[in-house]
Amino acid sequence: MRISDSIALVTGANRGLGRHFARQLLERGAAKVYATARNPEQIDIPGVEKLRLDITDPRSVEQAAAVASDVTLLINNAGITTFTNLVNGDLGKIRSELDTHFWGTLSMVRAFAPVLGANGGGAILNVLSALSWFSSDGANAYGVAKAAEWSLTNGIRLELAGQGTLVSGLHLGAADTDMMAHYEGDKMDPADVVRVALDGIEAGRIEVLADEWSAYVKASLANDPSAFYAPTGR
Repeated sequence: MRISDSIALVTGANRGLGRHFARQLLERGAAKVYATARNPEQIDIPGVEKLRLDITDPRSVEQAAAVASDVTLLINNAGITTFTNLVNGDLGKIRSELDTHFWGTLSMVRAFAPVLGANGGGAILNVLSALSWFSSDGANAYGVAKAAEWSLTNGIRLELAGQGTLVSGLHLGAADTDMMAHYEGDKMDPADVVRVALDGIEAGRIEVLADEWSAYVKASLANDPSAFYAPTGR
């Protein structure tokens, strides 16, 4: 997948990783970048095509796919976190996480898979998380939603292989974005995360681990889970 001359669409491009994706795609020579958000007036990136899009609204997704019918690279970046647990947490917030990360991503894939197929196959990058693979008290709704999105990513990869669409998942720990402003641990520069992700797409990788933490968490899955959770009381 070549970034140069590609036609890309980035969800959640008004801030955080999405904003960096849109900017770096242009810097790498993308012919056009659709930068989308619920409120596109918040997008301040010169050279992009602004597009209103709410991935949790099927009609909004359909309208975006009709407008952006030339897309060859889809970046499913839009996301939320409600810092909600499962047992006593607000069910509405838990559903909102799943509506965004699972159902919203699936809606985008279903709408744009035919577009990508018609344009030669192209690629999809789903922005996932190290929390696809572990749980953290206080963010369990997010972990469930990202685990579901990870499984979705693996499933659609098989389903879209026949049309030549690369499907890749990006995993990271914490990036220095608005969504992680509360987090006091180490955080990656979001520009570095996006650079690694785009390098991975161009290399044809189906999975990109942006940091050592993601690699550590993935490797731990082969071991007894008590070895991962017990030392720090996770």
